[in-house]
Amino acid sequence: MSNNKKNWYQRHIDSMNFGQRLADSVAAGMGSWRFIIIQTIIVALWMALNVVAFVGHWDPYPYILLNLLFSTQAAYAAPIIMMAQNRQNERDRAQANEDFRTNVEAKKEIEELQLRLNAIEVDKLDKILALLEKMDKE
Repeated sequence: MSNNKKNWYQRHIDSMNFGQRLADSVAAGMGSWRFIIIQTIIVALWMALNVVAFVGHWDPYPYILLNLLFSTQAAYAAPIIMMAQNRQNERDRAQANEDFRTNVEAKKEIEELQLRLNAIEVDKLDKILALLEKMDKE
């Protein structure tokens, strides 16, 4: 498919590099109920296993290791989500520009149609006037 036949969204997707695609997919995954449910299950298991472990509590209450893991996750998640949001802003701008271009083209076409309709109206009126003059002469 040539670049001319692609819409703005396909051109935008094609222009993204691997890191941008990865950031978008990570942000989409982290912003889902699936992620929240899986993370909740992992946290509940982590706490339960540390509470019932007979030997080797690897992270006893107040779960400092778990807190460190969450902090690390947040440190990486925030910039990844920000990158994805920035790209969403770029997509929104591209869509707005495309919408504006389409609206300008549509406005030009409507104005051309109005001119044609006006010309047809004037032509009809001229013909009617000519017929009336012809009837008056008879």
